[in-house]
Amino acid sequence: MMNAQTAGPNEPIGEPDPRKQVLDLLARCSLDDLQNAWSLLETRPDFRRLRGPESGLVMVRGRIGGGGSPFNLGETTVSRATIQLQDGTVGHAYRLGTDRKAAELAAAFDALWQADDTRAFVEEQLLAPVRTRRKDGAERLSGETAATKVDFFTMVRGED
Repeated sequence: MMNAQTAGPNEPIGEPDPRKQVLDLLARCSLDDLQNAWSLLETRPDFRRLRGPESGLVMVRGRIGGGGSPFNLGETTVSRATIQLQDGTVGHAYRLGTDRKAAELAAAFDALWQADDTRAFVEEQLLAPVRTRRKDGAERLSGETAATKVDFFTMVRGED
């Protein structure tokens, strides 16, 4: 759910929706991450496929500087899946690429994250390690970028 107050079209003010953050992390999990967490579940839930898993193309749009006029950048492959647990909880997943199994597992973990009794498991076993890896990667990239930073300055010449 988005906040009622926005800074502009599609730009929420305040904290982002927690489920949106979970869906983002699930889209970034590798198939190995998802399968390892799935194997750690004490009871693997039965679910029904509502859509997919399927792959297709989507048009990627960009903006110069993040605020310019939108333009079509090109197409990319995306896989998606929607599942429903036996209790009626629906999970969704969209991922770059053609890994349909990963999309299906990500949708299952989205549904499990929504349930109070399995949310802690999903957070601890799957999402926390991915968050840590992303943070470490961002810090490493920041350090590598800082090491190549060049400061330019101008010296004022005195004219007699």
